Amino acid sequence: MPKVDNDLEELMGFMGPFGRYQICQFVLLALASVNAGVHMLSLVIVAATPPHRCLTPADTLLNGSTTRVEVWNSSDVRKFIPYKSEYKFDNCHILRDGNLTTCDSWVFDDEYHVSSRSIEWEMVCDNRWMEATGKSVYMAGLLIGAVLLGNQADRFGRKPVFFAAAVLQLVVGVLVAFVPEFYSFLALRFLYGVGTVGTLSSSFVLIMEMVGPSYRTGCGMAFQSSFSIGIVLVSLWGYLLPDRQLLQAVYGLHSLLLIPHWWLVDESARWLWSQGRTRDAVRVVARASRFNYGDKDSATADATGDKVDDDEVAPPQVGIKDLFKTPNMCRRMFNVSLNWFANSLVYYGLSLNTGSLVGNPFLVLCVAGIVDVPSYILTGILMNTWGRRSLISTLMILGGLACISAAYIPTGEGYGGLATAIVMIGKFFIAGSFAIIYNYTTELFPTAVRNTALGASSMCARISGALTPFVTLLDSLKPSLPSTIFGVVAITSGVLSLFLPETLGRALPQTMEEGEHFGDDENAFTACFRRRPKSRAASERGRRDSPSRHSLQQHQEESHEMA
Repeated sequence: MPKVDNDLEELMGFMGPFGRYQICQFVLLALASVNAGVHMLSLVIVAATPPHRCLTPADTLLNGSTTRVEVWNSSDVRKFIPYKSEYKFDNCHILRDGNLTTCDSWVFDDEYHVSSRSIEWEMVCDNRWMEATGKSVYMAGLLIGAVLLGNQADRFGRKPVFFAAAVLQLVVGVLVAFVPEFYSFLALRFLYGVGTVGTLSSSFVLIMEMVGPSYRTGCGMAFQSSFSIGIVLVSLWGYLLPDRQLLQAVYGLHSLLLIPHWWLVDESARWLWSQGRTRDAVRVVARASRFNYGDKDSATADATGDKVDDDEVAPPQVGIKDLFKTPNMCRRMFNVSLNWFANSLVYYGLSLNTGSLVGNPFLVLCVAGIVDVPSYILTGILMNTWGRRSLISTLMILGGLACISAAYIPTGEGYGGLATAIVMIGKFFIAGSFAIIYNYTTELFPTAVRNTALGASSMCARISGALTPFVTLLDSLKPSLPSTIFGVVAITSGVLSLFLPETLGRALPQTMEEGEHFGDDENAFTACFRRRPKSRAASERGRRDSPSRHSLQQHQEESHEMA
């Protein structure tokens, strides 16, 4: 029997690196990224906390007879509200008979938000933990889903896990809009996160496994840009639909776009081959070849024949424990996991708190989504020249410095716009590094555990995502503390990423052995003093870019013989 890795690379050549088939599959799978952007950022609008202050006796007299601004800034109201500084009043205390006491009810500024979970449940002051918990529980769902579904996608296939997660995402995304009680809301938010990460990670791996090495960068960046479209949709729907219940239902219904994927998206040929299902892998490649090149004779000659008996050729099952059994892969896994942790902490720390920035919250969130797109474009261009390692390190260090700079901008009139601008610059850098780590992770680990590695390392991103809302609560101790923490973590991870091997232009490792020896003893420092060693995976396999059609017939004949 021919060597599996050589045959696979030759077989994949018949699909072509990127043609009409890959374009169609990419567009369908990128909808999962759009949906992820919608669902992950939905709470920024659905549970928005507008400017608020204590309800005063003057509000009863003024409300209904004057404008909103007059009620909010009335001199009669200000008699009851203490000020923290010249430009900011106390949100949580009121003066009663000259004594400072805690509020028991609040007034919310309805200039931008007339309905939200935060307004309904008064998630302010001593109840700020409720909003943070709502965001954190969703990230915890992403965490658990990344581990469980990542492993299941490597065992049962990318496509079944994708579809099951899409159905879960649709059902829960709509139901959570109508839950009247906080703890039931948290339970559904957790399941919401599980569904989101299941579709996101499976779709990304499917894309990376079907395109040629030279197209992985561009497809990865385009996939991430789709996430930005989701963020923009969050702000757009939030602006158009003031009722938070209807708004959340609309957000949830976006997942309907993923249901037809069961019939439109193919399973990964690489995964099928790694499971010993060679006939199924040949069938997928034959379909892609016919779609790209019109091969109706040789490519599909035996595609409908008997299936291979999986028990005869399937390799041993591997799981998350195998990522830590060998030294190189273990070190790589820890480094990549820290990188995910740092990127998520900073990215969501900046994104989830756009409502606290100065300006129209819908516009600020829209800009926060749009700013990612030029970041992805520039990153995609530079990745093919600089490579992954040096670029991700540079972007994380610059993003960390921007966070620290924003933390120490003076407060007051005229400085709010500057703080917003620096935060957007920091998000520009972190968006680029976050996009790289998706590509980088899928390229650093072999096919047998690629989805598991992506799920396990992104689990660390979900841990930091779950911590982010509570880190932001530290501003009650010192306003600059959250941004300083974000900056330090980003810079630390940026430096450590220099110890990872470069993957630019290299074939994906297929077996566990290839994964262990991929980029042996190579990092940014050794590369400065000697030529980069070829990985064992690349040297053993040697990609064949233009195999003949005759060889495809041989593949089909060999798969019959194996059966």
